[in-house]
Amino acid sequence: MNNKTNTIKKKKKQSKTKLSFDSRIDYALILPAFLLTAIGLYAIWVAVSHDYPTQAVKMVGQQGTWIIVGVILALIVMHMDSRLLWNLTPVFYGFGLILMVLPIFFYSQSVYDLTGARNWIAFHNTNLFQPSELMKIAYILFLARIVVSFQNKLKKRYIRDDFILIGKIILATLPIAVLAALQEDFGTFMVFLAIAAGIVLVSGVSWKIILPVLTAAALVAAGIVAMVMNPDGQELLGNVFSQYQVNRFVAWLHPFEYTQTFSLQQSRALIAIGVGGLFGRGFGVANVNVPVRESDMIFTVIGEDFGFVGSTFVILLYFALIYRMIRVTFQSNNQFYIFISTGIIMMILFHVFENIGAAIGLLPLTGIPLPFISQGGSALISNIIGLGLVLSMKYNQLPEFVMVREAGRKSLENKKARLSRTSQQRVKTTGRRKSSK
Repeated sequence: MNNKTNTIKKKKKQSKTKLSFDSRIDYALILPAFLLTAIGLYAIWVAVSHDYPTQAVKMVGQQGTWIIVGVILALIVMHMDSRLLWNLTPVFYGFGLILMVLPIFFYSQSVYDLTGARNWIAFHNTNLFQPSELMKIAYILFLARIVVSFQNKLKKRYIRDDFILIGKIILATLPIAVLAALQEDFGTFMVFLAIAAGIVLVSGVSWKIILPVLTAAALVAAGIVAMVMNPDGQELLGNVFSQYQVNRFVAWLHPFEYTQTFSLQQSRALIAIGVGGLFGRGFGVANVNVPVRESDMIFTVIGEDFGFVGSTFVILLYFALIYRMIRVTFQSNNQFYIFISTGIIMMILFHVFENIGAAIGLLPLTGIPLPFISQGGSALISNIIGLGLVLSMKYNQLPEFVMVREAGRKSLENKKARLSRTSQQRVKTTGRRKSSK
């Protein structure tokens, strides 16, 4: 009898300290990503069925396969605790650098002629994958490890420590910068810069350093725009950037002046979104032929089919996803996870801002895909793995921490309820005294 009662007590204790699988999954984070993925499958089907009718089933099937692969990898990542991730991070980073070397030698000439970049590994003109997309996740993990290990060694922080930390981040970024330059893929390298900027900002680096850097970056951007608007400036830029990249800047500033050559994609993207109007032209419509609209220009399909209302709904889904990621980050008790989540948020945010901004003419085209929607396995798998890392923050969170937080919340609610009852009793007592007088 005593053994039975002891077993029952043990089970009760375990139920109080252990969290169920269901309670550790953040469904509010999964829902917007699921909806964006479903919208992506639809948009790819519409684009490909108009441009390459015989390839529609194949390409949508491939996208579905990549989603499944991404989900499997995300589940594996979600079950990894922070210690295992911490130990594997240098391996991921080193392996990612090795993969980024391959497209410099093994690339598709047709893709290079179209995009001006050698960023896809290809074999016999068959594109396999884009290593830089997977490298983004390894880079985020590596920077998170650098910042946490650096901060843990500090007893007191001075401004010189901030410079040392920035130096370490620059050293970690330098190999990627060299490889991106050899691949002639400046657009993708901008994503790495955005990730680094977000992590530096959250790491507590002094604003005395951040503000001058932001000012310098804004001046450089303004200078580039001014040079692009001047023929002599374009010639000078040609010494730094390739002619293909300079043409993209020109197409951004003058989208309807070179419609027969390098501004064709930019001009047709603006037309496609413009004809969509307020509510769009309906399901399955894609009359404006935008080059590569199944991947980089996928937002034009959404704009033409669903108009301003549908496009806004997609943007709101991204806002919901980013908001939920921020909430999860604030609730975490693990420094390593906090910086990982920051990097993933910056990666997705920059992709969305750049892709949609380019489609509507706010920014130059850079060939950056739209997260969870654009056709392409490398970017999609990378985004889903990133989602798995954010989900792992809650999944691997210590039950004791969650229980303490929940106990604190319930204690606060009980305290409020007691104060409310006390104030009500006081009001009743005061009313009785007045009536007795």
